[in-house]
Amino acid sequence: MTGLIEALRDSERRLADAGIDSARSDSRILVSHATGIARDLLVVPAAATLEPEQLARITELTTRRVAHEPVALITGQREFWSLEFQVSRATLIPRPDSETLIEAVLERCPDRMERNRVLDLGTGSGCLLLALLSEFPNATGIGIDASPDALALATANAQALGFAGRTAFVEDDWGASLNEHFDVILANPPYIATGDWARLDDDVRFFEPQTALLAGIDGLDAYRALLPHVVRLLAPGGLFAGEFGAGQGPGVVDAAQTVGLNVIDLKRDLAGIERCLLATGAENDRGAKLNV
Repeated sequence: MTGLIEALRDSERRLADAGIDSARSDSRILVSHATGIARDLLVVPAAATLEPEQLARITELTTRRVAHEPVALITGQREFWSLEFQVSRATLIPRPDSETLIEAVLERCPDRMERNRVLDLGTGSGCLLLALLSEFPNATGIGIDASPDALALATANAQALGFAGRTAFVEDDWGASLNEHFDVILANPPYIATGDWARLDDDVRFFEPQTALLAGIDGLDAYRALLPHVVRLLAPGGLFAGEFGAGQGPGVVDAAQTVGLNVIDLKRDLAGIERCLLATGAENDRGAKLNV
């Protein structure tokens, strides 16, 4: 029988040979998922052996990763804001960059007990909406998406994380059918320019939905479509937080100001890249207007 350490090293070698930069960490996740052994317990005496079924499972999962399938899709899970989300090919995989939006909203809305009404435009897995609700125990929210499969996944995540009673998920086009006002509006819309598609990693191009990524020649088509609805749906004193790509800050600011939003800040992610636009519908106590 094959030892656990041997199987772990073989998985790591195969991933490294395939050019996977995260071969070491990925192999640990896959072996843990295949065997049910916690990652921190994988380094055990070499004498530890695996059942044939476990070894076959490790081989299968490693082969999928060699083909550049993202680890999150292989395991069906991804952590975001310390919450465990189910993921699928129906939506984007939650990324740490998007936590910048949650941090930015919390900074501007320090009273965690407020009964905020939250809207998530293009909710995908529901990660933004549910992460924010985890910080605001009295808040409720709606997540909208044009994809029924995405809405089913977001609904499942809300149920699994205990937020089903505080959420609703609706098939809609950027809030066009909604008629109420929201205290916080979140959006992580498509923002990849069509000309950049071929330069994306295989992990993204072949496994994540193109409709959730591409947004026209300059990557801002989705913003032009959703921002008029943000203006209409934002409550007085409300806050909008939207994610955008590297170098798109000026374009997103211009699009927001064109529809009458008051841009108050651009927040940077952990890599120091401008990632989140914060805006309001009018001057209010969320913060002063950003001079841009």
